[in-house]
Amino acid sequence: MIENYHFAIRDLTQFYDGNKVLDIPDLVIKKGLIYGVIGPNGSGKTTLLSILSLLARPSSGRVYFDGLEINGQGNNESALRRQMAMVLQNPFLFNMTVEKNVAYGLKIRGWSKKEQKNKVRECLDLVGLTGFEKRKAHELSGGEAQRVAIARGIAVNPKVLFLDEPTVNIDETHIEILEKVIEELNRRDKTTIIFTTHDLDQAYRLAHGVIILSGGRLKKVLSSDSFRDSV
Repeated sequence: MIENYHFAIRDLTQFYDGNKVLDIPDLVIKKGLIYGVIGPNGSGKTTLLSILSLLARPSSGRVYFDGLEINGQGNNESALRRQMAMVLQNPFLFNMTVEKNVAYGLKIRGWSKKEQKNKVRECLDLVGLTGFEKRKAHELSGGEAQRVAIARGIAVNPKVLFLDEPTVNIDETHIEILEKVIEELNRRDKTTIIFTTHDLDQAYRLAHGVIILSGGRLKKVLSSDSFRDSV
């Protein structure tokens, strides 16, 4: 596989209840870039993220991550999954403090308490929630909860961060904050970020590449250089 590619898809299909919900003959996702996946409800956006993040298996076709075939014989899926993080549209937070939520992945990886504390502070600072360590999850607003979920995801230093509709049902102020977090994380750590959205303008603002799906089919992939010509 080409060195600067994180993912490569070949002849991918996904069926649910006998219906083809995803059909992508060919797609590549480069390292260190931001990708927006856009399309109407039912276009296959979340299904694509689920397959790339190893939360679902495709019905047919091949998916490669860093040159290794996902679900390929002899591959350690658990090890591959640890290089990624997924934040769902309605993220689940444990009924505990913000600090413990963000540190969860670090704790199960064996980080020391001091290391956890320092990393939690760093991640909360990045998402604009400095001083929220002792707040309870149920006390947070929707935008704050989404940022805590992102902090938890990035705490484990993933190569790839998946965000499913990260700004849906969030007020304009929190949307602006989250967009800045996405840009800063990509700029600072070169994390590859793939997010789904219904907002075409948002995809154009944030992404280096826009993947357009319709009816489960890949319609077009636009680079940032071609955005102006496409509208």
